[in-house]
Amino acid sequence: MKYKLLLSILFSVTSVLLPQEVDCKYHSIQWFPGHLNIQPFTANVLEARSGFVFFTNKSNLQLNAGSSQDVFNYKNKNDEFSFGADIFTFTRLRSTKEFKFPVETIDYLFGINLGYKTIRSNWEKGIRFRLSHISTHQVDGDYDSSLALNWRNNRVPIVYSREFIEIIPYVKYEDLRLYAGFTYLFHVLPSNINKYIYQTGFDYYYVNCKLPFSPFAAYDLKIEKREVKYTGNNNISTGIKFGSPSGKGFSIYYSYVSGYSVHGQLYNEKEKYSAIGINLDL
Repeated sequence: MKYKLLLSILFSVTSVLLPQEVDCKYHSIQWFPGHLNIQPFTANVLEARSGFVFFTNKSNLQLNAGSSQDVFNYKNKNDEFSFGADIFTFTRLRSTKEFKFPVETIDYLFGINLGYKTIRSNWEKGIRFRLSHISTHQVDGDYDSSLALNWRNNRVPIVYSREFIEIIPYVKYEDLRLYAGFTYLFHVLPSNINKYIYQTGFDYYYVNCKLPFSPFAAYDLKIEKREVKYTGNNNISTGIKFGSPSGKGFSIYYSYVSGYSVHGQLYNEKEKYSAIGINLDL
């Protein structure tokens, strides 16, 4: 009897977790669909990725791990709504001898998102809302007991976390997407960090059925106030993607980054570097 009960529970759980779709005459409802309603903004650093970024002008590299997943999707003839979740980490490592990679700092992001888009002919318009939390931690790869403060580069660990809402509307014509939005940090530590971040950018994928991949180019600019003046964080990215430009695949790309560090433990340090990235778009 207990085995029958166990099997019935297992069947019920798997039937809920597997993609399900209810088709009606004018609309469809799908749980855990196999696609994202709003594709990640390619050059935005706060997007779920799974892969490596190798800095070309210093010994650091970044490990990204995580994903975004739509939980619920509603679609009619021209409009599509979604509710989903984000969970990912971006970790900074240092390359040393004997193929070792000490971990210096790691950032965690998790939250929920809402998406809406409408398609008319070659035009697409949409908006993405995210409610998220980020926390960051300095790790033992940055610790050195031989130093006076025990931490490399005199970087003592700090408490850093932020909860924020992000709203990004966009418009897309054929393969070019333009976006602009803002982020509001309604709770942040350290408390002297400015609470508003303004953002704009684009991504473009060249789609040609004669090519086995899609070349792409993207740019993201974030503007925020630091002390008494505004400063910009720039990320330029270009590369090729194998697989669907608007779905799962494998990317190889080059990035140029300038501005304040994306890592919370280094939030007040300016960086400028080039990097080669490898990413699995899951």
